[in-house]
Amino acid sequence: MPHFLLTWLVTAVALLITASIVPGFIVKSFAAALVAAVILGLVNAIVRPIVIFFTLPLTIVTLGLFLFVVNAIMLYLVSYLTPGFGLIITNFGSALLGSIVLAIVASVLNLFLGAFE
Repeated sequence: MPHFLLTWLVTAVALLITASIVPGFIVKSFAAALVAAVILGLVNAIVRPIVIFFTLPLTIVTLGLFLFVVNAIMLYLVSYLTPGFGLIITNFGSALLGSIVLAIVASVLNLFLGAFE
């Protein structure tokens, strides 16, 4: 259970850092980041595998680069599902850049926190 909570907090912090870097990617508060992190986890667990399955031929043709677009779609979906909670993504370009930055920031944070385990 503590690993789950740590992952949740790391994702929320990564969302806040991404919002400070990417224009058009807005997180209003830490509470909004926590809610968005939960919904992002649910979307990634339920919707993302289905989308990846149906876009597998396109992903193979683009040598995996289409997964960046899939990640952007998932972020855009989370923004759509949380209109009152404070995660706002203004356009698809912000979602695409945000998905790349979010992946990098979350990886760095997980790597940094993994050194303390």
